Amino acid sequence: MGAEVISAREARRIALAAQGFADKRPETPGKRHLLKTIERLGVIQIDSVNVVSRTHYLPAFSRLGAYPRPLLEEVAWGKRPALVEYWAHEASLLPAATHRLLRWRMDDAREGVGTWKGIARFLRTHADFIDKCLAEIETRGPMPASELSLGAKGAGSWWGWSEGKRALESLFWVGDLTTATRRGTFERVYGLPDKVLPKEARGEPPPRAEAQRELLRIAARAQGVATERDLRDYFRMGVAETKARIAELVEAGDLVETKVKGWDGAAYLHREARRPRKILANALLSPFDNLIWFRERTERLFGTRVRLEIYTPAHKRVHGYYVLPFLQGEAITARVDLKAERKKGVLMVQATHAEPDADAVTPELLAAELRLMADWLGLDRVEVAPKGDLAAQLAAAVA
Repeated sequence: MGAEVISAREARRIALAAQGFADKRPETPGKRHLLKTIERLGVIQIDSVNVVSRTHYLPAFSRLGAYPRPLLEEVAWGKRPALVEYWAHEASLLPAATHRLLRWRMDDAREGVGTWKGIARFLRTHADFIDKCLAEIETRGPMPASELSLGAKGAGSWWGWSEGKRALESLFWVGDLTTATRRGTFERVYGLPDKVLPKEARGEPPPRAEAQRELLRIAARAQGVATERDLRDYFRMGVAETKARIAELVEAGDLVETKVKGWDGAAYLHREARRPRKILANALLSPFDNLIWFRERTERLFGTRVRLEIYTPAHKRVHGYYVLPFLQGEAITARVDLKAERKKGVLMVQATHAEPDADAVTPELLAAELRLMADWLGLDRVEVAPKGDLAAQLAAAVA
């Protein structure tokens, strides 16, 4: 019996449902909803860019609406955190229990396996300095790199980090330090894992292969239907190990090999994937949202190219600096370049563009999401600049 064949439209609905966009937003989103959303996603990316909001606040907003922002800080960096930080996709927040599933990556970093050679080399060539950094944190307690008494203040390499910052980040990579909390303008405070990690993150990790299988189960559940490359990207795993683990999961029945019309090669359906007949979501998406962070998958699912233009010179940008795609129903129909002008109390729409190949965008739905976001950010109003082919219609809808 051959693999099941599903349409591209059905695959898109499965993916949207897996990401939480088939569910109605709660009237009063709270801590339980937030934790359930993060558990469903498995991991959320952290980024320091704060033009609108730091990206780790946005996936829950996209799915839940205007949840209280301090709740994320509580579950991530409060006295009893449910989340921990590590390099899972990129720099990420993830449920505490998942931390143990990444110990093999920490071991690889320590041994200099694959892409981790620079970290292993720094730890080896600065062994005495590393020991002193660890001893200072053990004696004084959790601290940011800026309070470390050791190390030159600017080495010019590794993004201009000080020797102390390089040491603490290397120790974070190999799991000898972790994030105890964040301070001020998002400064990481480093602490010893056995003193600051939640109990779910401590203890013996499963064997490497089983940990990788579980990471792929999480990725498959969060994506619904996915190619091998989609699954591999979710937790940034290696090619050979991903292929081996996927074969094992297919054999175990956790994944079902499937064919999606228009997709190259095999796809894998999570055995519990939902198959809704319709999706009625309306959501602004962070450029780092789990749904669209792997651009190849985004183009396959939605037929649209999403590119981050932060590092593109201003005169070469097509859509803007910090652009949020708008998910309307089952399609990405528009993009808005947003900026939170906090002193003025304005959510500024600096440019608005419709997607040429999407179904017609409904400006009123986009305006409603922008007003919701402005309120959530503590801003008084939305203003629309006259830039982009959808700007005039959106301005009228906002007004």
